[in-house]
Amino acid sequence: MKPVTLTTDRLLLRPFEPSDAPAVHAACQDPDIPRWTSVPTPYTRGDAERYVGTVAPEGWRDDTSYPFAVVTRDDGILVGSMGLVRIALLRTPERQAELGYWTAKEHRGRGYTAEAARTVTHWAFRDLGVERLEWLAEAGNHGSWAVARSVGFQREGTLRAKLVRGGIRRDLWIGSLLPSDLLPEPADSAADHAQDPTPYLPYPR
Repeated sequence: MKPVTLTTDRLLLRPFEPSDAPAVHAACQDPDIPRWTSVPTPYTRGDAERYVGTVAPEGWRDDTSYPFAVVTRDDGILVGSMGLVRIALLRTPERQAELGYWTAKEHRGRGYTAEAARTVTHWAFRDLGVERLEWLAEAGNHGSWAVARSVGFQREGTLRAKLVRGGIRRDLWIGSLLPSDLLPEPADSAADHAQDPTPYLPYPR
């Protein structure tokens, strides 16, 4: 997959660059990020350099993840990370991917993450043909759920003991977003939505 760049009113979502390492390192010193995500702890400058210089570009190249650096359009300040992860089922009949993100502490509460998530989800459905987008977070991560809920995800339940972290099994929350859950963006044309995805036959509740 060739890396792409997306824009919103306030944000630029672009591939990570080596120059992002100091900002990524600084953001991941906030204990909430390693607490609720899979980044290493302690998070070193070397970890940041490996991520922006090797891990992130290899994700695009090898079709294993599509990570975006989320930066402000006005001044290029790193707000956070957003992308599609665990995309092994993207090009199978399941047409499935997972949305993952973190936000630097000083930029929370401004709607940046939800703004970026809406753009990435539209891109996933419209350009990549995703038919089911999942969100997973450790149970209790109310901040992550607030973002997912604002985008339209429906929480489906709790996966008991699904995650092992620090030698302890933990529960995960899981949610999903379908193309039919989203309203078309103003810039979308009728042609973008002309072809229905694989028919869905929900079980009556």
